[in-house]
Amino acid sequence: MSEEKTHPTALEAPEGDVTPLTLSLVGRLLAQSRHSPRKRMLQKLHKSLDASAHRMFNAMQPGTYIMPHRHLDPAKEETVLVMAGSMLFIRFTDDGEIADQVLLQPGTETFGVDVAPHVYHTYVPLKQDTLVFECKTGPYSAETDKEVPDWAPREGPEAESYLLELLKTLAAKASAEAEAVKAERGGEPDQ
Repeated sequence: MSEEKTHPTALEAPEGDVTPLTLSLVGRLLAQSRHSPRKRMLQKLHKSLDASAHRMFNAMQPGTYIMPHRHLDPAKEETVLVMAGSMLFIRFTDDGEIADQVLLQPGTETFGVDVAPHVYHTYVPLKQDTLVFECKTGPYSAETDKEVPDWAPREGPEAESYLLELLKTLAAKASAEAEAVKAERGGEPDQ
């Protein structure tokens, strides 16, 4: 039996014309993400793959790998709001270098991002039970939804080492930036 049969990647939208967005709904989703081999699970809110706007909750655990991608052809904007937990948004250059990263956390100055179609990006959850609300232009087709560059590994064993190296690179960059600030202040401790 395939992994997808035992562990789906997404839950179908609840039935009805009005869907209450409840703590119970996202609580069940978070629990499913903890047991998913991919360490994440989607809860669709849109009723059809042909819907013009796709809305969903995405529950993620640290260690999940979201392939760097963009939504260029057809062009699709993507908006992500972090509801719980903590997550890094990483933007890449076309050749796979880290262009920048943004820490996204609820209740802080930066709690989400709106991404243009041409931007290669990924998300890395930093805390257990990270929950995001995502809205993306539809319709959905598995063949054209995401453009994954050649430099990004597909999901699988190779992805684990890529994700680890990505996190090491970001940690080294943060450490270098902290040292630069410290040197600029003349080695004075933070006030």
